[in-house]
This record gives sequence, C-alpha cells and structure tokens, in this order.
Amino acid sequence: MKYYLAYGSNLNVEQMKYRCPKAIPVGRFELKDYELLFKGSKSGSYLTVEKHKGKVVPIGVWKVDDSDELSLDRYEGYPSFYYKKELEIEFTSFRGLKVHSKAFIYIMHEERTIGIPSKAYVQTCLEGYRNFGFDIKHLEDALKISFKEVK
Repeated sequence: MKYYLAYGSNLNVEQMKYRCPKAIPVGRFELKDYELLFKGSKSGSYLTVEKHKGKVVPIGVWKVDDSDELSLDRYEGYPSFYYKKELEIEFTSFRGLKVHSKAFIYIMHEERTIGIPSKAYVQTCLEGYRNFGFDIKHLEDALKISFKEVK
C-alpha cells in the first residue's frame, strides 16, 4: 500500500469508491508553498498545484494499492497530462496517529494554461472538500484566478 495525495476531484469519496474500490481515506495534510490552480487544454480545465511561496493547499491522504494507482494513472492522463512526484510527508491520521511517510501526488505539466473548469467538475471537487472538511476558500481562490486570467 502507498499514500496518495489528493486535492481535487479525487477528494470526492463516492467517486473514489467507484474509481479505486480498495482506496481508504486516512488523513489530511497541508501542502505548504503550493497554490491550487485550474489549468488544462481544449478538452477541459482541472485542478493542479504549483509552487507558490506562502500559499497552502489542503490535501486528502488516501491509502491505495497498485491496482488503485493504475486506475489513477489512467484517470489523470499520466504521464502526458499529469506527472507524478514523490514527497516526504508527515500528517495526522483520522485515528490521531502521527504518520511520517513517502507519498505520491499528480501535478499537471506546468506549461498548461489557466482555464475555466466545468460546473460539474467544480461540484465534484466541492463535494470532496466537504467530505474531508476543508475550507472551500481554496477552490474559490483558484476560480477567481481563472476568471481573472481568462477573458
């Protein structure tokens, strides 16, 4: 089993049950010095994270097996749309235990441009934010950036 760091639609517990049936939500984590952004291509805009000093992105931590990771690879368009990065993290599990481990995260290739996501995608992400008890301000800030940059 591995730890997977989710920040967008994969925070949505119902969606993850369907996509990765063995995945278990195990905790929350703050990714420091990163910013949440909607970026993408002509087919749509989706969440990603990019380095930005002083910003924080709320992260849901999942425990996944190899088959779940393969499903996530397909869903995320790995390696052409998103790449994977391994991070050393320390988080408090939902059971109250401190966990220090390696974890992987998907990050969209940085050359992708800021875009405006579909309402359905935003709703899926909002539901995930509710599932993990996150402040939706982070999503709202990412949307503001999109609407400001895409005219």
